[in-house]
Amino acid sequence: MKNVLRLESTKGTYVKEWVKWEKQLRDILLGNADYLNSIQVPFEFAVKEVLEQLKAIARGEYAAPSSEKRKLGSIVFAAISLPVPEILGLLNDLAKKDPKVGDFLKDKSMESCIQKAHLTLAHKRSHGVTAVANYGSFLHQKVPVDIAALLFSDKLAALEAEPGSVEGEKVNSKNPWPHVTIWTGAGATAKDANTLPHLLSQGKATRVDINPPVTITGTLEFF
Repeated sequence: MKNVLRLESTKGTYVKEWVKWEKQLRDILLGNADYLNSIQVPFEFAVKEVLEQLKAIARGEYAAPSSEKRKLGSIVFAAISLPVPEILGLLNDLAKKDPKVGDFLKDKSMESCIQKAHLTLAHKRSHGVTAVANYGSFLHQKVPVDIAALLFSDKLAALEAEPGSVEGEKVNSKNPWPHVTIWTGAGATAKDANTLPHLLSQGKATRVDINPPVTITGTLEFF
């Protein structure tokens, strides 16, 4: 029967329709390639998750998975979530020590601007789902972050940040310039903060070094 179908599809009555169907299928798959790639779960990640669950069961710590738990396919990026009060405290100290920072912040309500603070490590759209999933071994772990400088322009402000280590293993960001966006002006987005080093090189931004760097501990999460 299979041989009959194969002959029918390539040489029989429906050869033209078959070619048309095959082309449509290829077009659909190619047109949705990004989405299909984004929902794939790396095999190594899946194995590691199963092993962790088995260990939890052996320790008597197993809990039934919540229906609200996000699946990997719906995760957009991995980041270290930082405590807002500590970020605000750092900015307040900088404003007192450096007149340039004080002048920049004086007409801005940073408490309103910074509702959440995070250091993005990898984004699915920019780095791929595998890059995001690879941070799974650090999920919910506390990660120290060194804040080394404040960069700001007329529409953007961000803290230069470098993640530290968890149990001796370094957590590295996939972003060329790891940072925490703290303010955006009219017409600007948080993503635009990536341009601050370039703006600095053009003389369109200001850099204030924090020496020695201030360490703020956050939690690695998927968003």
